[in-house]
Amino acid sequence: MVSRAKNRWGIEHSYRELKDELGLDNFEGRSWRGWNHHVVLVLMAYAFLQNIRRSGQKKIASD
Repeated sequence: MVSRAKNRWGIEHSYRELKDELGLDNFEGRSWRGWNHHVVLVLMAYAFLQNIRRSGQKKIASD
């Protein structure tokens, strides 16, 4: 049960970051295609930031 709570916290943290930091909730268009493009760009930005964070942790750990 504790592991499920930890998993949920991670998901909620990621979702909050997607909304607050990267603008997932800022889409005001009307088309499915526009929403789809917006979400794809937000997720790509999130993946890029996660990659930078992980590479920064590896450098610190190896120093």
